[in-house]
Amino acid sequence: MSHVNYMNKHLRISDLSPGTVLSGALRGQELLAKLLPEAAAEPSSPQPLYLDFFGIEAATASFLRESVLAFRDIVRSRRSTVYPVVANANELVQEDLREVIRSRGGVLLTCSLSMDGTVSAAGMIGELDPKQQLTFNLVCKRGQADAQELMREYGANEPIGVTAWNNRLSSLVALGVLIEDISTGRTKRYRPLLAGI
Repeated sequence: MSHVNYMNKHLRISDLSPGTVLSGALRGQELLAKLLPEAAAEPSSPQPLYLDFFGIEAATASFLRESVLAFRDIVRSRRSTVYPVVANANELVQEDLREVIRSRGGVLLTCSLSMDGTVSAAGMIGELDPKQQLTFNLVCKRGQADAQELMREYGANEPIGVTAWNNRLSSLVALGVLIEDISTGRTKRYRPLLAGI
């Protein structure tokens, strides 16, 4: 698989879909067909791929299910170094995203993205299970962590072994909210994809 340098790569949805109101499963599948080639080349290190909804007034649940959510599922199921993030979605689009994610499961990161690529207002649509949420919060609090550190520091309150911590961290990578930094030796370190969630 070829590797590329992404550094804040973003795709403007308005350039890939007709109109400012996006509806229907068929149109969603058409957008998916345009998104997939954008994630075909893997970045050399984990990188967000911003799906920029700037200028989109509304997007229906069926459109989002067949485009954004299908894209997220395909990319994350192959354990890609591409991490889809929805950027600049207004409240109407986010409302329909919440509906789709509630019925389909998983989570999706969102943010505001400025013209110069600055990320702000990072958030998450969907819910982690309680153990995943605890682990995610601990990694966010530290900025980065590995399973050994979490076990040492939080073992008194969460008496589980290093394998269980690793399993939790790996599940958060699979969901696309943590990234696994390239490690030296056998230790894998994890950090949030977006700061400030």
